[in-house]
Amino acid sequence: MRKGVCGIIVILLVTTAVWAKKMRWCVVSEPERRKCADLAKALGASFPPATLYSQLSCVQTFSTADCLSKIRDNKADLVTLDAGEVYSAVKQFGLAAVAKELYSDGTCILAVAVVKNTSSVDIRSLKGTTSCHNGARWTSGWNLPLGQLLSHNLLHWVEGQPLSQTVSDFFNGSCVPGAGTMPFRSLCSMCQGQRSYVPQKNFYCETSHNEPFYHNQGALRCLKSGVGDVAFVDHTALDSIDESMKNEFRLLCMDGTRAPLSSFRKCNFGYGPGGAVVTRINNQIPARKFLSAVQSAFGWKGKQNRRFKLFDSSVYGVRDLLFRDVSIKLSMVEQGTDINQVLGLDYVALLKGLRHEGSSLEDSVVRWCCISHAEQEKCEQWALSIKSYPLVCVSASSMSDCIEKIKRDKVDAVSLDATHSFIAGKCGLVPVVAEYYGTKCNFTGGEHLQAKVDLLSVYGVALARRSSRNVYFGNLGGRRSCHGPVYSPAGWVLPVLSIEHNKSAPCEPNKVYSKVFWKGCMPGAEGSLCKVCVGGIDGIATKRCSNNHNERYYGNMGALRCLVGDTSGKSYGDVAFMEHHNLESNIKYLNSSGWAKDWATSDFELLCADGQRASLTEWKNCNLGSIPPNMVMTRPVLAARIYDFLMKSQETHRDSEFYLFESQQYGESDLLFKDATRCLVHTGHMNYRTILGKDFISHLENIFNCTYSDILQFCNQDVCSIF
Repeated sequence: MRKGVCGIIVILLVTTAVWAKKMRWCVVSEPERRKCADLAKALGASFPPATLYSQLSCVQTFSTADCLSKIRDNKADLVTLDAGEVYSAVKQFGLAAVAKELYSDGTCILAVAVVKNTSSVDIRSLKGTTSCHNGARWTSGWNLPLGQLLSHNLLHWVEGQPLSQTVSDFFNGSCVPGAGTMPFRSLCSMCQGQRSYVPQKNFYCETSHNEPFYHNQGALRCLKSGVGDVAFVDHTALDSIDESMKNEFRLLCMDGTRAPLSSFRKCNFGYGPGGAVVTRINNQIPARKFLSAVQSAFGWKGKQNRRFKLFDSSVYGVRDLLFRDVSIKLSMVEQGTDINQVLGLDYVALLKGLRHEGSSLEDSVVRWCCISHAEQEKCEQWALSIKSYPLVCVSASSMSDCIEKIKRDKVDAVSLDATHSFIAGKCGLVPVVAEYYGTKCNFTGGEHLQAKVDLLSVYGVALARRSSRNVYFGNLGGRRSCHGPVYSPAGWVLPVLSIEHNKSAPCEPNKVYSKVFWKGCMPGAEGSLCKVCVGGIDGIATKRCSNNHNERYYGNMGALRCLVGDTSGKSYGDVAFMEHHNLESNIKYLNSSGWAKDWATSDFELLCADGQRASLTEWKNCNLGSIPPNMVMTRPVLAARIYDFLMKSQETHRDSEFYLFESQQYGESDLLFKDATRCLVHTGHMNYRTILGKDFISHLENIFNCTYSDILQFCNQDVCSIF
């Protein structure tokens, strides 16, 4: 009995000792230490003694980098960091995020560039100016603005050169607190902190409030004092500018214009995640409980809010101590949450693109997405012929899978049809080039792209065998249909606007087609829309109706095969929905490839939307609508690099036996690019919506407003929101 009682007492003593262990908050300045000390006093007065919640000590350091070292070495426990530093804390120091800051207008911050109203600086004249940044590798002061400058080719990052050197060469002088570890002195040349050879007394260019130009307020101070020409901060800092002075400043917009501070939602460098609290991996549970208790007591709705205000630093004369003052609460991060979920896929991909983890083999290659065995074969031939960046060919199951892989940083680029380009744009990807289907390729730049698109569109057409006289619009019910894949413009988007069922509301095209047609082949679909499909042949065992060229009825050539039937004369359709380009050469290929015999262009006719039929040459007057060009899409930070790669590929294409825009030698058509492509045209950083055009965008939005899409659902799962 005594042994049992003694055991319980020992357990209670051990539990109490662990529970009573102090939390140690890392602070980077004297004002922050004072706020931390006041929090410690408030905790002692608000919670019972000898509990975790009542115990807090403040560990003073000289920078946030020093904080990370101390937390890793178990000399401190907690610190709040900018999202860029959170990534470093996790990847380089092995720490974990336990709570995220939430703000009154959303979960994320917008990066903005502020200049004086009297200045003539705009986004295109930044080179050679002096710059003020809130912190090195910070979201709004470094990552987002540099990502935008790189994606718009305004900042030229030479292969093999450190990004810090590129930035140092771009600006005439800067203050980037935290850049002291970078070897380029001009990044700190404008800073004004105290210098000392003793680390604890050196505040020059450090991430500490003892550096006058540190953080958002410091960067604005750098601008106001005339030291810098532009300040890179987040939008939450704009509220700190006195109303009477706001008209003295302007925001730089990415389109080259300037705007009032109140226009930050439209005039910015993009959005990224807000700050977060980090700790050691083995300290997450007590840290989370501690933060929950502190917030419950001293948050804006805290029971002890009168005693201490967690998200208010005004009494200390410095903003954003311990937390950003605009925080309204902390959101606890669940145990084991991946950094991609904490910061968001787009942001993590940006940081990798900016090489926050250091250089790697992936930085020196271009990873192209391939959706079939045939595309993989063509891509590998491309890789052998290339004379620029090494090319790696990455396998995916569909265009949608390519989009997801690009967003997850598993692959870098792919050419997408108009619908998938729309989806990719919604997913945060950007166009690099558009395929050009004209006859002359002597264009430079993207300023005339829209005119070229308008004049040289691809058209969606409906094709039938000439002998099938009873097949026409108005009499398609109960027929067998051959479509381009799910989401394809010619096979999925346009037909639903013309067939006799449900014209007024083109919702859920697959359901419409299933009701109108008896059965069909639409690669990537299900049910009756897969019954005519044949899968792979020639020794390639693939699932029937797969959403790639491994299904022999995939794409324009596949829809034509479907219309004439397989080699046994079975599995055929009555009508095929496809693009008009290369129709004659594809019909000839049917015969030369051994797929079918004795078919000529005269054996087919186009079905017009008014119920008439026409010859194949009448596609301009007998079509279902125009289709914008395919676009090569990538993550924004890689746009300039992918463009350079493609231009060098085009040069190689002219001088080698490999042809970038031919596919029939691989047994298919339109592999990697449309075979109708004559060259790739720089989009001039046009928005994907501008390239697609208002009419096509309207069709897609009407459809997707009432049609569920797995890939769009994935794209919408971003951690960021701005209300």
